Amino acid sequence: MRTTFLFAVLITLVSCKEKAFQLPKIVPIVHPAVVSQEFIYELEDALTPECHASTVEVSNGVVVASWFGGTEEKNKDVGIWVSRKIDDSWSTPKEVVNGIQVDGTQYPCWNPVLFKPKGEPLYLFYKVGPSPQEWWGLQMTSIDDGETWSEPTPLEDGILGPIKNQPIQLANGVILSPSSNETTDGEWTIHIETSRDSAKTWASSGPLNNPKIFGAIQPLVLNYGDGNLQLLSRTENDVISENWSKDNGKTWDEMKATSLPNPNSGVDGVTLKDGRQFLVYNPTGKNWGDRVPLSIALSTNGKNWERVLDLEPLRENTDKEGEEYSYPTVIQAEDGKIHLVYTWNRKTVKYIVLDPNKL
Repeated sequence: MRTTFLFAVLITLVSCKEKAFQLPKIVPIVHPAVVSQEFIYELEDALTPECHASTVEVSNGVVVASWFGGTEEKNKDVGIWVSRKIDDSWSTPKEVVNGIQVDGTQYPCWNPVLFKPKGEPLYLFYKVGPSPQEWWGLQMTSIDDGETWSEPTPLEDGILGPIKNQPIQLANGVILSPSSNETTDGEWTIHIETSRDSAKTWASSGPLNNPKIFGAIQPLVLNYGDGNLQLLSRTENDVISENWSKDNGKTWDEMKATSLPNPNSGVDGVTLKDGRQFLVYNPTGKNWGDRVPLSIALSTNGKNWERVLDLEPLRENTDKEGEEYSYPTVIQAEDGKIHLVYTWNRKTVKYIVLDPNKL
């Protein structure tokens, strides 16, 4: 009897331990706006233990995604990976660049950003360096929609490139790239890098916030037309912050708080063809301290936002500790469909296509 009892206890403990380390259950989104949803690669097919900071672009009809992956963020083996969706299936992810230097020193790679200016090749911007305080910006280009890439070239001195979110291209061809700085003193500031020659050269606006009032990084740009632009940024202040421009980004007003919470996590958004503003964010503040749920909000004026869909809801009777759905990137393709990627528990990248007419 005693042996049977001890065996039962042992089985129970093993079962509890396995349960404690299980990944959250994969629950599909049920909503009429969801056209498709899938992982770019399945968990059992992962080529790296972790991944993060994904980006997506549609280049001549080909869906291209990228992210950084390795053993863990900040580790030297973290490189930039790319996968392409061809014939309704994703190609096996391929590491297209790493942080190995000419002298053999290796640094981690960070935050890839895909972007295709009008009439230009597909760009892949990314960062290399031991930390966000010491990294530098590089770029590669592809003339075959992400199948092959040029050799990396560093950006100009003082230019970091888009830090997390895509640039936008105005009707006059000017490109505005949302960027930011993190100093060794712990100060976070945002800025805009502008190109007037199709991403060949850049000029920086300088800081657009006082870091002693708002510590802000990773802005995104929304375009309301008639020269009216809005920056929304991740902050250390429990809220998403905003800056407005009335002259197509030549000047910007003072940074202020929005009504949107932020748990110090990346956000992204896009101006839809119908004039609505589309935002993907974690609707939690510092007191929540996590990156779940991940949600969509819509606005027509940038002031009043309506939360319309939870991509990853906070599910009842589940332990949210350890869950992370974060760092979204969103674009709208020429056919009007919305393409969205995000980190799924740092184990894979989730890809969703949405019909904005049903939101």
